[in-house]
Amino acid sequence: MSIIQLANNLHRLRTENNYTQEQIGEKLNISRQAYSNYETGKRIPDIDMLIRIADIYEVTLEQLITQTCTSTGIINETSGPYFTGKVLENADTIYLTKEEADLLMHYRNAGEDERKLTRKVLGV
Repeated sequence: MSIIQLANNLHRLRTENNYTQEQIGEKLNISRQAYSNYETGKRIPDIDMLIRIADIYEVTLEQLITQTCTSTGIINETSGPYFTGKVLENADTIYLTKEEADLLMHYRNAGEDERKLTRKVLGV
């Protein structure tokens, strides 16, 4: 399971559907903090919770876990113009557009001052 993709989907779907974490927590009968932990990837929901969340957002379980979900549809990154990558710490698969891959390569080749500036601009 891609924890990064799941966490991103949970946050994206909640905000695009104008829900607060408190409101989703109430729908799932869990605390706001528990739901926040799912969005940040600190905790992984069990299968029952994943099914309930998918029902709320009207997406399939597979879409919730493996594809980029938006309120207007699903972006199937595995069949588009994307490059796959692995997050070394947890072996999650991520999908990058050519532009994103180019930005990462430029970042890798940049000096420390440029990297600092980039992190500052991006708020990282």
